[in-house]
Amino acid sequence: MKKTIICTSLVVGILSLAAIPRVIKTDNSLPNVQSSKGPWQDLIAGNSLQQWHCYLEASEIGWTVQNGILSTPGNKGDIVTNKEYHNFELELEWKIEKQGNSGIFIYVVEHPDNKYIYQTGPEFQIIDNLNYPFQLTEQQKTGALSDVISPKNAIPKPVGQWNKVRIVAHDNKVQHWLNNKLILNYTIGSDELATHISASKFANLPYAKTNKGRIGLQDHGDPVYYRNIRIREIN
Repeated sequence: MKKTIICTSLVVGILSLAAIPRVIKTDNSLPNVQSSKGPWQDLIAGNSLQQWHCYLEASEIGWTVQNGILSTPGNKGDIVTNKEYHNFELELEWKIEKQGNSGIFIYVVEHPDNKYIYQTGPEFQIIDNLNYPFQLTEQQKTGALSDVISPKNAIPKPVGQWNKVRIVAHDNKVQHWLNNKLILNYTIGSDELATHISASKFANLPYAKTNKGRIGLQDHGDPVYYRNIRIREIN
């Protein structure tokens, strides 16, 4: 069984040319939330896209989910969850093709004033570090808080292989995990994050201003594949 979503809005990712890596300290501890997590929710259960919609759009053509794999061939637009999330744990697997580019967004504020999801939502960067046709800064590589903070010791698997992502967001603290390794953390609303944002292309945007919003998946114009997408809320 195959379901499809189409979006007419396209996101054109603008790569920052900043050359100086911005690194944040990595805290290896986890939020103490083990006893207050809710049940896992499969976001593509039954090969269904009923929990997703096109960002700022209602049309349904383009992204497909088949045999438990959500994918886009590119140029179909970004999708976001119908539901907004505050404290949560998100897990999924992804793979890209050569020179591919995509991203996972959190806390997306869907509003007509925000034309693109990257204007508000912090992004877990997904990109072909080795073959991308433009030179990447450290904060543009896989696992980064895209264009804002570099990951630490992030080792994505080769193009065409599945990578596992875990994002934990709790009480403003956000963690990026790649292939079972903690690679980055930051705190929404902190002075440290504000300093990084002020040096980025998001300085004049309503970026990372809230700790509640939609989960988003980016169509950057390249094929990308996601599977085992699940989330559980933290009370």
